Amino acid sequence: MEPTIFDLILRKEIPADIVYEDEHVLGFKDVNPQAPVHVLFIPKVRIATHNDLDESNMDYIKHIHAAINHYAKEIGEADNGYRIVMNCNENGQQSVFHIHMHFLAGRQLEWPPG
Repeated sequence: MEPTIFDLILRKEIPADIVYEDEHVLGFKDVNPQAPVHVLFIPKVRIATHNDLDESNMDYIKHIHAAINHYAKEIGEADNGYRIVMNCNENGQQSVFHIHMHFLAGRQLEWPPG
């Protein structure tokens, strides 16, 4: 399987502005931020899409949410509020086929997103 850009970031073969890391999750700043704070949280194993989650890998979602909670508190955005987005497949605008959650914060976010 061809490595994704996230695989290369995980292997430290290309640079990323890493803001969070533990044994299960890596968080790094998005190179095309859509908010003052825009961080991508990824599992340290490749799961291509949300559709590929099952009992064998579902705990990675729990670990990502725990990482986001920790990070939001650490940077002082937990009480202000934030948005978490996960895209799935082409119509869902997924561009990298390694599941990831977008953490967006730092300003009043619009609804619907624009």
